[in-house]
Amino acid sequence: MNESLITFFGIYILCLFKFIAGPVLGSAAGYGFWEIILVTVSGMMSSVFIFTFLGKSLKKTLQLRFKKKSTVFSKRSRSIVSLWKKYGEIGIAFATPLFLTPIGGTLILVSFGSKKRKIFLHMFWSAIFWAVVFSLSIEQILRIPFFERLLG
Repeated sequence: MNESLITFFGIYILCLFKFIAGPVLGSAAGYGFWEIILVTVSGMMSSVFIFTFLGKSLKKTLQLRFKKKSTVFSKRSRSIVSLWKKYGEIGIAFATPLFLTPIGGTLILVSFGSKKRKIFLHMFWSAIFWAVVFSLSIEQILRIPFFERLLG
């Protein structure tokens, strides 16, 4: 198998779990702007598709298996509910690449009863938007003379 294909697949797998891995590792691997966008968005959207369809059953299974007494209203859960009440699906999708994982954001939307079509739509535009922002930001950071000397 081609080494660049293995690298691409490795970054893709990491993007299933953590969005920022695509822009950071894609840039480190020497990928161009569009390749970084492709690997990042495809990784995030793959986990969105998987967990949108498996979300409810997975949540029930995990709740039964790991039933523990924890505070229902933690600071994190209150902030998620607040974000949901204020901005709805759009707010959760917008915040997912920044503060959540693609899996976490998807499971939150599934838990709040969002329709699958809306989950896909909002997570898709969010993935594209943040992939572009992060890719351009990393590109600009690497142009700073300190980093050019450090890396080059």
